[in-house]
Amino acid sequence: MFEKDPSENVLGGALEACSLDPMTGYFRNGACDTCAEDRGSHTVCAVMTDEFLAFSKYVGNDLSTPAPQYGFEGLKAGDRWCLCAARFLQAHDEGCAPRVNLRATHRRALEVVPLAVLKLHSTD
Repeated sequence: MFEKDPSENVLGGALEACSLDPMTGYFRNGACDTCAEDRGSHTVCAVMTDEFLAFSKYVGNDLSTPAPQYGFEGLKAGDRWCLCAARFLQAHDEGCAPRVNLRATHRRALEVVPLAVLKLHSTD
């Protein structure tokens, strides 16, 4: 098992849960926890929108289609999910970034996404 980084959010506090239904996170523990082995940096707690899901599918990561073989029911607008930080930044650059829960976004997201950009899309 991989060793988790400290569970701290981008605001400097304790990392809150992102989603238990659907279960999310690199560790599938409901939080956007991460570790050195998490190459995609699944650290941004995002609230899905139809626009973002269509964008993600277009760029090659279909999050809306169920994949029962992996126990994945597919996401829909309103679901919260730990996104890869680079994908979030790409969506921001393309004008279709989802909303972000800062208290549930891991501090390692800041290695990829500036705090000011995260705050632009904050639900907090």
